[in-house]
Amino acid sequence: MKIKIRLAVRDWDYIVPLALGDVTAPGIDLDVHRVGTLPDDLASDPRFDAGEMSMSRYSLGRARGRQDIVGVPHFLMRGFRHRCIITARSSGITRLDQLAGARIGMTGWQDSGNTWTRALLRRVGIGVDDALWQVGRLTEAHPVTDRLGGFGRPGVIEAAPGERPLVDLLRAGELDAVFTPFMPDGFFDAGSDLRQLLPACRDSEVDYFHQVGYVPGIHLLGIKPALAEAHPWVAQALSEALDASATMWLDKRRKYADTTPWMLDELIQTSRDLPAGWNRNGLEPNRKMIADFATELHAQQLADRVMTPAELFPHAS
Repeated sequence: MKIKIRLAVRDWDYIVPLALGDVTAPGIDLDVHRVGTLPDDLASDPRFDAGEMSMSRYSLGRARGRQDIVGVPHFLMRGFRHRCIITARSSGITRLDQLAGARIGMTGWQDSGNTWTRALLRRVGIGVDDALWQVGRLTEAHPVTDRLGGFGRPGVIEAAPGERPLVDLLRAGELDAVFTPFMPDGFFDAGSDLRQLLPACRDSEVDYFHQVGYVPGIHLLGIKPALAEAHPWVAQALSEALDASATMWLDKRRKYADTTPWMLDELIQTSRDLPAGWNRNGLEPNRKMIADFATELHAQQLADRVMTPAELFPHAS
């Protein structure tokens, strides 16, 4: 008899085979919920049994002693963060080290992606205390909510003034840069007044990969403890099903590459820039990445101490 699992995931393209049933997880009746916003607290959300969650929120929870989610080192979202720094097209800033003393906006202080982006600045000597950080909603369409998470410090980490959208502040010259994985309306237009801060993001990201050896993990898989304890095999089964779905989707994308004119070029270039297995899941292939992230959480004053990969993922082998 199969067990029913309600899985919450972002609407990633590679989830399609799993959501359609083209890929299945043996022993599991999987109910895939594609959500626009991840649950605030997966552990207490009665709608789901497992799901995608922030690597940062999970790690900070573990650091504070929470054991109400079993973390699985399967990274549903990975991404370089160089491309997620935008500025005004008229700005003269084209290097990360030029952000020393700058006014920088972001949509959530403790977010995983922003933690990795601040880590990029730390690599060029810019720490948390070396800039003015303003945290708020990206655009008028986004909700007004607490995005500081208790980490605010006057004169260093503050809420955006008057809850004004970060994009408006950037366009008004009141911010020098904004960290965001989601580009605002108009960004992709030929005449946009906004641009990525680095003029050659891909080159910077490939160079970064050669230095660190990984693509940063942003979101991971979480499972409620009752489910994991009753069925210890579930974590591996879900991870394998997600991997199989991603493999099938990549095969289809290579076959049906004409969704955009240069999709095939992108697929070829990625295979040249990154080694096979760059997105392998599991504890061992990601041990260095996990350790580096834990180090950043402490260095950026989010966590009181550096957690080890084994402490963060005690159920993983």
